[in-house]
Amino acid sequence: MAKEYVAKPLKPSCLQMDGISAEQITQHYELLYKGYVAKVNEIWQRLETVERSKANQTFSDLRACKSEESFALNGCKLHEYYFDNLGGQGGAPGSKLAELIARDFGSFEAWLEDFKATGMTSRGWVILAWDPDIGILRNFGHDAHNVGVIVNAAPILVMDTYEHGYGIDYGVKRPPYIEAFVKNIDWAVAEARLAALGL
Repeated sequence: MAKEYVAKPLKPSCLQMDGISAEQITQHYELLYKGYVAKVNEIWQRLETVERSKANQTFSDLRACKSEESFALNGCKLHEYYFDNLGGQGGAPGSKLAELIARDFGSFEAWLEDFKATGMTSRGWVILAWDPDIGILRNFGHDAHNVGVIVNAAPILVMDTYEHGYGIDYGVKRPPYIEAFVKNIDWAVAEARLAALGL
């Protein structure tokens, strides 16, 4: 029997941000994120009974479930990273993360310029990730939850760039949303993610 995926609670500080309204976050969390959680559980239940003898790469119930499992499950995880690294005071990171950003991007300002620009190009997500195979931090753009994911790269900071992440507050205007996101980064969360990797 598949284990049930349980929604992670939203940090209270996410509902008290400058430039990203509580209404925006509440709808994003309740409708989008919890919707992915429900779909993961639905897919996992279906995978318990799907007929594997008819599996093939053109179309089969198993192929549909496996394909959409990666979309829905990454939708859960990416939103959890996103909400967790919001609700802070912005500014710049401290200690080791600042050191690695400066090393790998030249400066914090150069990293931020690249992060924001990547946010303007990505249809779904921007992820500052540590790639242990290369030993560097990189900003990656993802057009969908399961498109563009870099294998073995560990997310350090995640920004949602889908319109549902800012439509209530900014309509279709992405640049002011990106500025608001940066102002509300919880760098302590990002630093803890880096530390958890032993860096």
